[in-house]
Amino acid sequence: MEHFYLSLLLLFVSLVSLSLFVLFYKHRSQFTGPNLPPGKTGYPMIGESLEFLSTGWKGHPEKFIFDRMTKFSSEVFKTSLLGQPAAVFAGAACNKFLFSNENKLVISWWPDSVNKVFPSSTQTSSKEEAKKMRKLLPGFLKPEALQRYIGIMDTIATRHFADGWENKKEVVVFPLAKSYTFWVASRLFISVEDPNHIAKFSEPFQVLASGLISIPIDLPGTPFNRAIKASNFIRKELHKIIKQRKVDLAEGKATPTQDILSHMLLTCDENGQYMGELDIADKILGLLIGGHDTASAACTFIVKYLSELPDIYEGVYNEQMEIAKSKAPGELLNWDDIQKMKYSWNVACEVLRLAPPLQGAFREALTDFVFNGFSIPKGWKLYWSANSTHKSAEYFPEPQKFDPTRFEGNGPAPYTFVPFGGGPRMCPGKEYARLEILVFMHHLVKRFKWEKMIPDEKIIVDPMPMPAKGLPVRLFPHKA
Repeated sequence: MEHFYLSLLLLFVSLVSLSLFVLFYKHRSQFTGPNLPPGKTGYPMIGESLEFLSTGWKGHPEKFIFDRMTKFSSEVFKTSLLGQPAAVFAGAACNKFLFSNENKLVISWWPDSVNKVFPSSTQTSSKEEAKKMRKLLPGFLKPEALQRYIGIMDTIATRHFADGWENKKEVVVFPLAKSYTFWVASRLFISVEDPNHIAKFSEPFQVLASGLISIPIDLPGTPFNRAIKASNFIRKELHKIIKQRKVDLAEGKATPTQDILSHMLLTCDENGQYMGELDIADKILGLLIGGHDTASAACTFIVKYLSELPDIYEGVYNEQMEIAKSKAPGELLNWDDIQKMKYSWNVACEVLRLAPPLQGAFREALTDFVFNGFSIPKGWKLYWSANSTHKSAEYFPEPQKFDPTRFEGNGPAPYTFVPFGGGPRMCPGKEYARLEILVFMHHLVKRFKWEKMIPDEKIIVDPMPMPAKGLPVRLFPHKA
């Protein structure tokens, strides 16, 4: 009997050993081949994902990139991220190559968690869905349309500051910034502006955003599981709004141009097909995330840096007060006012350089190709990093110094300042984000000075930068 149990134990150990050998062999075999970039691939399945993510959790996502660039003396290095064989492309030449070869040698790629949170998009693929969105958005984001939104943003900002900031001695900035950008997105995308209705959406959106780029383990309590539940709730709510809008359009109670929802319902593809309600719900869901999350991070860090740099604050304050004094009581901001906010936008750009909401993004190699003498196999995932140029002394002298003059004249060299990406995949909402950020800055500085309540508050990047405690500040209203 002892021999039988011993044999079973040996068999079990042999099977485990064989499984581990197969796992390690398979992991290593993905990274063998002639002229691959230098680098290390970490553990099977996990790769270097934990190191990649943990540098962000510690507030320094660029460390993962720069440490390996130094170690391997290369702007291209191999690694394994999110369960995928990958190469990191760092620096302006790498950015130019990836952005210029979109849909030729590379195509956008999203982790499994994204496709699973947006299930209807997997009927085709996230790549096809992205193409559809890029055909839909230009009409909504063209200059003449954007000019109409400034007055709406101004009105929302007035209400937002009256409700959330005025008559308060202390506020926590990050949730307030999210509230402002979500309110703007809800109004412009789906014409929802009732604060109670927006509040109903707001919390599930925060849960969804935090679990979107996560390890796709669908077990109770995991960020991924919470994100799926939140997306299902939001999708149901959006479905109700879509059904009502169809009725309102038919009865003339809504107009074809009032927001992007009407635009989607009334636009057909080249085959005369209209989008289904669930498909529209998914696209609106994605737009609401993209349309408020990144801008809220930018607004938060503008507050942070203006509190730390009184000279910069004074420059923004003087520019904005000159505009404010030129307005009649109750007169809304307009396109000409926005064009006068040159210094304010240079300040915002320097914030976006030092704390880019978009840390980087993935591409997938469509075919085998060679770059910088290195072979990149078909199917490998390629990661470009904003910080690889934004925080490099090669492109921005004294990279840790806050200096808005970098953006005067012609500004930074091409492919070095990339907070919105680049090439065909550049964020289509770049100009929309500029407007809502500048409107926020205008209302903020004309009302207050402020100071940080936690001088050395830690910054976490997960996946966007955010102050660990939400940036609590003490407000000092300007005397009337």
